[in-house]
Amino acid sequence: MNTGAIGVETLHMTMRFGAFTALDDCSIHVKPGSFHALLGENGAGKSTLVKCMMGFYHPTSGEMLVDRKEARIADPKAAHALGLGMVYQHFTLVPSLTAAENLVISREDAPRVIDWHRERIDLQTFMADMPFQVPLDQPVRALAAGEKQKLEILKQLYLGRRFLILDEPTSVLTPDEADEVLGHVRQLCEEGTISVLMITHKFREVTAYADEVSVLRRGKLVGSGKVSGLSHADMAAMMMGDATLASPSPRMETAGAPVLQVQNARMRDRSGLKDIEIADLTVRAGEIVGIAGISGNGQMELMEILTGQRALDSGTIRINGAPYSATRKEAHKARVRFLPEEPLQNACAPRMSVTENIAFRSFDTGGFWLSPSDMRRRAADLVAAFKVKTASLDSPIQSLSGGNVQRAVLARELSGEVDLLVISNPCFGLDFSAVSEIRARIMAARNSNTAVLLMSEDLDEIMELADRVLVMSEGRISYDAPIAQADIATIGHHMGGHA
Repeated sequence: MNTGAIGVETLHMTMRFGAFTALDDCSIHVKPGSFHALLGENGAGKSTLVKCMMGFYHPTSGEMLVDRKEARIADPKAAHALGLGMVYQHFTLVPSLTAAENLVISREDAPRVIDWHRERIDLQTFMADMPFQVPLDQPVRALAAGEKQKLEILKQLYLGRRFLILDEPTSVLTPDEADEVLGHVRQLCEEGTISVLMITHKFREVTAYADEVSVLRRGKLVGSGKVSGLSHADMAAMMMGDATLASPSPRMETAGAPVLQVQNARMRDRSGLKDIEIADLTVRAGEIVGIAGISGNGQMELMEILTGQRALDSGTIRINGAPYSATRKEAHKARVRFLPEEPLQNACAPRMSVTENIAFRSFDTGGFWLSPSDMRRRAADLVAAFKVKTASLDSPIQSLSGGNVQRAVLARELSGEVDLLVISNPCFGLDFSAVSEIRARIMAARNSNTAVLLMSEDLDEIMELADRVLVMSEGRISYDAPIAQADIATIGHHMGGHA
């Protein structure tokens, strides 16, 4: 097998879907051993470009060079044969298999009868050189989103890819974890082992790790250059053009009475081997409490007990002083709403229409039959108010971009009076204009006296939005401080379990 980084170049690449031009005369050059960032809002053409490079799409016109030679990539297998690999925004792992099994079966030379003793020794040797770890014997379905993302990156390195396309590789990683992962990838680039094209919305990552950057807007390449010669403002101007960002209202009033109280709560974690213990968690009206932590430290289990997907072994949950067991009827009565992680999968019926998904909150309050005209009118009002971009109210919600799915779910969950809003990683994988809009909506809910519990693996997001920050580590709350007194270094130590 060939070794060493390879260069990839697209020349005048255009991709049309009927009358719609998703990619328009796009030429970028990723040099061997370089770390190249690709910026652009959702819908700018980034995914179309990399899918053309990987053989999922066949461009309408244009060509591609791999190591200065013309490459006709018929399908992803042909891309892999040339040394190209991709870590996708949506996970491609087999949920029922363990992490180790996912790695071994991904090899083209995987034997029909696998010697697992030898394979585990080889995997341990491989993992010893990696900057992060995942539990190899856990089924993938039991892994948190951050652990799945790490495994996707590990899989490409394990397969020996020499040109990596990374699609939002750090969306669910902590800053320390992101720096660790990207630092390792950057080192591999500097050593000439791989070349990288990274899709990201985080300017900090571009500045810290990329050599060069290309910016797409509405399918066109609108700017490129060495990162050292561009400021964040320069990159933002290229991405946005004349558009403006939503800005949150200033914080209003102070926190009121307790809305959510979790006391002496104990439950098994997803592996069934450890306990999650939450001695005392309180969220007050008009307050955002942010829970930081590396994925897999109990945040998923906490979300599940608050949404009725996991039972408590002991302890109590109260909403406005009343016992709460998270049934749908209780959630409606207590005015509790949710924005879970990956809402398309966890809070929507993907094939149903935008109108139908927005109406889900009305199914148990509007009688047996719901008026289609009332549903459509209500959906139209909320789509307009929350700036949801959709071709039609009848479009399946899975046809919307990630940011617009988030807006649609938030529109549904924030309609009417809301006492408690529970959120998990609300801006995962979104471009920065969608992030600004979602965060402004969360702040508006807080300012209207809603209690907000925000679980996020993006520490910058918590520092921007929260009034109080907590850290979950090893299934317990190990740190609790008002945001004005919070120390980022101390938070990082607690997140890493070193405090």
